[in-house]
Amino acid sequence: MKKNNISKHRQYKLLKNWPQLPGDLILGNPTGIGTNSDQNLVVFHRAERKWPADNIIPRVYIPSQTILVIDRKTGKIISGWGEGIFVMPHGLFIDRQNNIWVTDVGLHQVFKFDSHGKLLMKLGEAFVKGKDSSHFSYPTDIVVISDGSFYVSDGYGNSRVIKFSPFGEYLFEWGRRGDQNSEFNLPHAITLDSHENIYIADRENSRIQVFDRAGNFIKKYSGKDFGKMSSVAFRNNSEEFAAVDFVVSGDKEDKYHSGILLFDSGGSLIYRRADDNPEKIGANSWYHNILIDNDDNLYVTDIFRNRILKFIPE
Repeated sequence: MKKNNISKHRQYKLLKNWPQLPGDLILGNPTGIGTNSDQNLVVFHRAERKWPADNIIPRVYIPSQTILVIDRKTGKIISGWGEGIFVMPHGLFIDRQNNIWVTDVGLHQVFKFDSHGKLLMKLGEAFVKGKDSSHFSYPTDIVVISDGSFYVSDGYGNSRVIKFSPFGEYLFEWGRRGDQNSEFNLPHAITLDSHENIYIADRENSRIQVFDRAGNFIKKYSGKDFGKMSSVAFRNNSEEFAAVDFVVSGDKEDKYHSGILLFDSGGSLIYRRADDNPEKIGANSWYHNILIDNDDNLYVTDIFRNRILKFIPE
């Protein structure tokens, strides 16, 4: 099998005219992204639903398809589903059995579906916020480890991470609001390295925190050049990882600017693509999620311009 390292690719270029979406599709904020066993993309998006200016999420289900499967080569839609199920899509994870796990920050719930959209598990109470073992408050993301247990970053409201058994039983949690180790100011995304350590994009603290499976703090990545960290992604069987961040500059219409960061196996920043790049792709953008496929292509979702970007190594 071909084995590449993202550190060999210090430069990436945007693949233009990708994806090839039908003209009648309303691609709303693409908040979650993953790859299935065929390495095709699965995208969780908000369709016609917009985040309300008053932050009061409507209790109305989105009538359109909110989960799309996209051919990673052609960029064309293979299938779609999710009508009338979600209120405000956010995080997505695909496990080894191709089950699709998602979080809805409007419903305060976590869902597990099979690859065809059959509901297998649901946690939380619809439209009810809470901080106990059976409720969430705007849960942001989810990740499943090899034994089937899973972690939820419970995110906008509670600033904690919760571990559940493979059957959805509450096991333990850690975290509270703050800026010290093991504290969070919006744990926005969660992922794993090859040792199944837990990486958390601690967004408003502009850093990445790393924990073992028991929730013990290991280390953090932060820097004066880091913006608000939205997402982290590892390439399969590699210790190198990528992240996306964004900065907010005043109240201008184009106030959001985003960047892509690549880290080597030692955690050193080796590459940054930001809006100072000549192509200025990250200008006027809010990168929300990042993914690396098995060919080292980078996929980034932009919720400011409602687009999915594919970068290929040069």
